[in-house]
Amino acid sequence: MKYTIFAAVLLLLVVPTVVAQESEPKDPESEASELLTGVQDNSFLLEEAYNQEPGIVQHISVLTYDHDAEAWGYAFTQEWPLFSMKHQFSYTIPIDYDDEANLGDIALNYRYQLVGKGESRVAVSPRLSVILPTSDDAESTGVQVGLPISTILGERVPAHTNFGATWFDDDKDAEYLVGQSLIYTITPRVNALVEALWTGNSDEHSMIVSPGIRWAYNLSNGSQVVPGIAYAMNVSDDDDGGDAVLFYFSYENAFGRH
Repeated sequence: MKYTIFAAVLLLLVVPTVVAQESEPKDPESEASELLTGVQDNSFLLEEAYNQEPGIVQHISVLTYDHDAEAWGYAFTQEWPLFSMKHQFSYTIPIDYDDEANLGDIALNYRYQLVGKGESRVAVSPRLSVILPTSDDAESTGVQVGLPISTILGERVPAHTNFGATWFDDDKDAEYLVGQSLIYTITPRVNALVEALWTGNSDEHSMIVSPGIRWAYNLSNGSQVVPGIAYAMNVSDDDDGGDAVLFYFSYENAFGRH
């Protein structure tokens, strides 16, 4: 089972790369079609390589329900541009609920728009995060590095690739992350997507495959609301978690404008 998981991850990484190499044009600054810019930075499990535009803040809520464990999980993320699209600050507050609500480890994130932007064929935004020991069982601070890469494969198909690693100061064993998503643009405001996320260290690993759908409402004041739903399947051979239903909600609005 372990080798099947690695093969699946490798396949998800290689196929988009091959397709991208055959796509024209190959200029990373070439413009995406209008189809792809309707709902763009709204993945559920992965992150896209698009920083927030100046004057726009995004509020993201992700709610999961693991029906095997009968447990809820919630995470709130807020993304702010820092003076320009080149720099972005965000934070994530997770809360788990089993018999009672428990605060998880809060993450503070900085991301730099290294390559491209929202309309580019290729975008890259390295991220550095500090994970604060705010949960009940946390004992140390963590540092995480992430590399999201967003690629437009065709007129209707963007893809997002994630690499990451996390270290805690009381544990020399790093945890690694590899993720891949493919998105099909049904209409500019309705997308189908499938995400695959592998995490693991030298002792254990897990992999989630999550098909879903998202749609957008553009409000008259310029704000955008994006709900979504997915089914996250644990395809690992461990017993640490079951399948979960995932509910997504994003709200983008302008700030500091007259």
